[in-house]
Amino acid sequence: MFGKKNIKAQPQDLEKAAIELKNGSAEAFHLLYQEYNQKVYRFCLRLLEDTNAAQDAFQETFIKVFEHRKEFRGGNFTAWLFTIARHTCLNYIRAKKEFETIDEALQIPDNIQESDIAVKDFIKIAISKLPINLKEAIILREYQECSYQEIADILGIDLSLAKVRVHRARLILRKLLKPIVKELYES
Repeated sequence: MFGKKNIKAQPQDLEKAAIELKNGSAEAFHLLYQEYNQKVYRFCLRLLEDTNAAQDAFQETFIKVFEHRKEFRGGNFTAWLFTIARHTCLNYIRAKKEFETIDEALQIPDNIQESDIAVKDFIKIAISKLPINLKEAIILREYQECSYQEIADILGIDLSLAKVRVHRARLILRKLLKPIVKELYES
């Protein structure tokens, strides 16, 4: 059953393969991969509209299918597979939006002096070195102009923790940027 190439699998073969996959069968995984790989790739490509992201999401989907094979409860394998593909694509979309938002937040206006450009470049670098929880907080506060309560709501944390994260981020940024700013403006 699993050794045949270029022959469309029968539904009963796919059901059997899904059950065997749950038990760790590499042959079953191969059959299911052969049956669904093009469909999953096209699905990812339609959702993501980017060939590189679609290829990554497609590969990640099949990795997750194999890693989580024991969680398959039987029933409709196709629905289970495409649920994994959908969630994987949604994660890529979220990550892309977060990246674009951060990029937009850190854009430099055209009407500033060269020394200011240098400072803004150093600020970008310094922010990139912050831990993600501090980076999110400082970007929301300083670039998106969110209130502390809005930061807390967005990040799903307490108001006091939002204030602490912004404060810690500022302390780290001051420490990182102090020698650079001093050098730029004293020369």
